[in-house]
Amino acid sequence: MIGLQKRGCHNINLVSPTHYMPQILKALKIAFEKGLDIPILYNTNGYDSIELLKLLDGIVDIYLPDFKYYDNEKAKKYSNTENYVETAKKAVREMFRQVGNLQFDEDDIATKGMLVRHLVLPNKIADSKKVLDFLASISKDMWVSIMSQYSPQNKAKEFPELNRKITPEEYWDVIGHAQKLKLENYLIQEMSSTDVYLPDFKREGLFSQ
Repeated sequence: MIGLQKRGCHNINLVSPTHYMPQILKALKIAFEKGLDIPILYNTNGYDSIELLKLLDGIVDIYLPDFKYYDNEKAKKYSNTENYVETAKKAVREMFRQVGNLQFDEDDIATKGMLVRHLVLPNKIADSKKVLDFLASISKDMWVSIMSQYSPQNKAKEFPELNRKITPEEYWDVIGHAQKLKLENYLIQEMSSTDVYLPDFKREGLFSQ
């Protein structure tokens, strides 16, 4: 982490770190003592316990959670999670309590706050409008990335209702709802993102590094 700071990185991005947090917290203590002072970013699927998040209060500067579903039965069916909605709602509220809305420096680089990602799924499976309703109830200024990049991979073929990309009509219906809610800071993706952001899984050496 100190090496990354010396190379000019803007933050330390901890990706899906939940199950490694005891070790990461020990490493951060050492890094802070050695002069680490760039923002710590917690990049998570949002299915985090309140107990863990409270341990991170004052340590994490930027939270980047997903909010995937607004229906527990769908979350169980597609992601094998229990009580997803209640868990994610509590997590997002706690993250927001700690850091608030995104703040930026003079170069428009985020220094503190929260940005929530939401992936629009085909056939309204994610209940996207309900997700946006919840986020707007916390703050109309919340930064939300409304993503169109869903691509059916792996086991998606087992669920016909998920085994296709979303349509422009499905995506822009959600964007229209964000506008209706008067959310101030939502990010839009091009429909081509479903291919642009998809790794080439057949590329030689992709997983060797």
